[in-house]
Amino acid sequence: MFSKENRQEARKRRHLRIRKKVSGTSEKPRLAVFRSEKNIYAQIIDDVAQRTLVAASSLDKEFNGVGSNKEAAREVGKLIAKKAIEKGIKSVVFDRGGFIYHGRIKELAEGAREAGLEF
Repeated sequence: MFSKENRQEARKRRHLRIRKKVSGTSEKPRLAVFRSEKNIYAQIIDDVAQRTLVAASSLDKEFNGVGSNKEAAREVGKLIAKKAIEKGIKSVVFDRGGFIYHGRIKELAEGAREAGLEF
């Protein structure tokens, strides 16, 4: 008999495969995205120093709206880009976290690009 594949385990395997190739430096940090059922989270990380430089999510006080739709993801993208530019970060490497580049992940990336981040 075949056992059903666990979707969370498959995503973690994809993320590890991506992380082999994608790494953030102090000049070009990594924009990591996590999508849960109810919220979306983004962090800009310097992997060399192992520090989170900037973070934003649909749970932040600056965020207004519902946390689980495309509009919210675009707003979180704009919010993380605004915070990053204030810290002097212009260019990042995008880490989709094993998720398909579609829907809320794509909207977050487009929102960040709209607000001035380059990747």
